[in-house]
Amino acid sequence: MNRATFPHRLLPYLLVAPQLAISLVFFYWPAAQALRQSTQREDPFGLATQFVGLANFRAVLSDPAWLNALRVTVVFSAWTAFLSMAIALLLATQAEKLIRGKDVYRTLLIWPYAVATAIAGMLWLFLFNPSFGTLAWPLRQIGIRWDPLLNGTQAMGLVIAAAAWKQISYNFLFFVAGLQAIPKSLLEAAAIDGAGGARRFWTITFPLLAPTTFFLLVVNTVYALFDTFGIIHAVTGGGPGRATETLVYKVYNDGFVNLQLGSSAAQSVILMAIVIALTAIQFRYIERRVHYG
Repeated sequence: MNRATFPHRLLPYLLVAPQLAISLVFFYWPAAQALRQSTQREDPFGLATQFVGLANFRAVLSDPAWLNALRVTVVFSAWTAFLSMAIALLLATQAEKLIRGKDVYRTLLIWPYAVATAIAGMLWLFLFNPSFGTLAWPLRQIGIRWDPLLNGTQAMGLVIAAAAWKQISYNFLFFVAGLQAIPKSLLEAAAIDGAGGARRFWTITFPLLAPTTFFLLVVNTVYALFDTFGIIHAVTGGGPGRATETLVYKVYNDGFVNLQLGSSAAQSVILMAIVIALTAIQFRYIERRVHYG
C-alpha cells in the first residue's frame, strides 16, 4: 500500500491546523464554558457567581417543563426524521424511473434546500395562517377548525411538516446518489426471475441503500435536535402552551430570555450528552445491520 509523503515534517500539521483551530474555538472552548457554567449560579449581569455543583442538573431533571420539552423533542425528532427520509426516498425512486427530463426534476427537488431555515418556517406559517393562509382556507371549507396558534396538536403538525419539507431535498440528493450506485444488472436479473417492483425494492434496492440510510439517520437526528430551532422560533415560538418547545428551544428561552444562565448551561450539557448517546447507540446497534458492499 502506498503511503503519502510530505516534503516537510511540519506540512501535515499546518494543513490540519485551520480545522483544529475552528474546532477549538467554536466547539471545545464553548463546550468547556458550558460545563463550567453548569456548575455555577450566576447573576444575569455577571456580577456574582456561586459554585453549586450538580444542583442545576438536579433542578433541571426534576423540572416538569424540561420533562415536557424532552417529550416534545422525542415526538418532533422522530416524525421529522421519518417523514423527511421516507418522502425523499419515494421521490428519489420515482425520479430514477423517468426517461425524459430526469435532470430537471432532480434540480427542482433540490432547490428547497437552499431556503434558510427561518424562511422555511415563515413560508409554512404564511401558507397555513388561520386568517389568510392559502392552504388554511381548504381546511376551513371541509370543517376543520384550523388554528395552530391556539391548538397545540396542530402547531406540532405544522412545525413537523415545515422541518421535514426543509430536509427532504438534502435526503433526496443522497438517496439519488445511492440509487445510481446500485448495479442495474441486479435489478434486471430479478425482473427476469419474475420479481415485481415492490419485491425488487425491498430485497435488492433498500438493502443496498443501507449505508446511505444509516448516514442520513444520524444526520437527520442531529438536524431535528438542533437545526430546527429557526423553524420553531419563526412559526410557534415554542407555543401554544409549550406544545412545541423542544430542548434546544428551552435552552434559548431559559438562557437568553429568562437569563437563567446556570440552568440553561446545564440543559445544554444534558442535550449534548443525549446527542452523543444517541449517535453512539446508532453506531453500536443499528450499524450492525448495515452491509457495505
